[in-house]
Amino acid sequence: MRIYLFIAAVAGGVTYLLTPLIRHIAIEIGAVGEVRARDVHTVPTPRMGGLGMLIGFTVAMLFASRIPFIEGLFAQSHQAWVILAGAIMISLLGMADDLWDLDWMLKLAGQLLISVFVAWGGLQIISLPLGSLVTASPSLSMAITAFLIVASINAVNFVDGLDGLASGIVAIGGIAFAIYSYIIARSSPSYASMATLIDIAMVGTCVGFILHNWHPAKLFMGDSGSMLLGYLITCASIVMTGRLDPASIHASIYLPVFMPILLPMLVLFLPILDMCLAIVRRLSKGQSPMHPDRMHLHHRMLRIGHTVQGAVLILWGWASLIAFGSIMILFFKAQYVLIGFLIAAALLTVATMYPYLKHRIPEIREENAISGTDAQHASVGRARGDKTRGDKTRGGR
Repeated sequence: MRIYLFIAAVAGGVTYLLTPLIRHIAIEIGAVGEVRARDVHTVPTPRMGGLGMLIGFTVAMLFASRIPFIEGLFAQSHQAWVILAGAIMISLLGMADDLWDLDWMLKLAGQLLISVFVAWGGLQIISLPLGSLVTASPSLSMAITAFLIVASINAVNFVDGLDGLASGIVAIGGIAFAIYSYIIARSSPSYASMATLIDIAMVGTCVGFILHNWHPAKLFMGDSGSMLLGYLITCASIVMTGRLDPASIHASIYLPVFMPILLPMLVLFLPILDMCLAIVRRLSKGQSPMHPDRMHLHHRMLRIGHTVQGAVLILWGWASLIAFGSIMILFFKAQYVLIGFLIAAALLTVATMYPYLKHRIPEIREENAISGTDAQHASVGRARGDKTRGDKTRGGR
């Protein structure tokens, strides 16, 4: 475990130290995001912070390849180098978008080509959990792998709308799955795990970058960063789940390990939900699925009264609940996990809706008071009218 913590520290330290330099380079070459109608920030801010994250991740992986405990992972297969090559390519594609605002179809085509390359290089889901293991054909395996990578890349990209949000959610998920993959690795002769290594290095880069990206951000990660994080967390999940033998793993471990494939990744539930809602919303209006708007989950949080920091922390809380709730079943009984999950979900729901309720409840009380007063006046008016009609009737007799 200490080796993994060292790798995370290397990734985080390099990312933290290089980010100011990347910021200066971004300003010099014009990679500065102008303020758009849908943006939360109010001043032009340099982007392309993903370059610093890529360098931090790369340096951490190179360090790991020279550490005796882990170097066997690099000697046994070229999978690690394929993943690293894909990370470099996906970041370069994101940097091009940060600089020139690529057409969404061109960017999607690039993502797909890189995902197919990585799958062709050996990163594939070999089996699918459909009640029991169903071995997929190589072509189907490559197609599913590429689809998951592209979907996760765009999910993280969609949720990257507030300072520290995307990097924090991915870091939380990375920690949860690093713990889980480490537990699985302990059942093997060697504790070394490629999935744990990728997760830990990714978490380190996220933490190093958040220190510069917390509101008000000095630098945005841009597509070069969001696409990199979506790619890496998917690669770690595929490495962790793609070649598991259920006969060698206890059932309590086997079941949750396949949850990331089915979502495809449980930890990205919020980003994937946000992406699906955005696509449906835009298509229903006859717009492109990539058409920008201000209806994302984080925009809605701000609209009901949350500050940027408050919205980010609450969304981190939801991400933590989903990510860590999925692995708590390994340590506690299912009924206890469910009870704790429901309590935490209730608390987060109150925290999420508090600004809205804080302003809305007094308005409802005022509306009820006005309605009650109007009803009382109407009742008094009817009573007076009835009395007047009665007096007239008696006077007529």
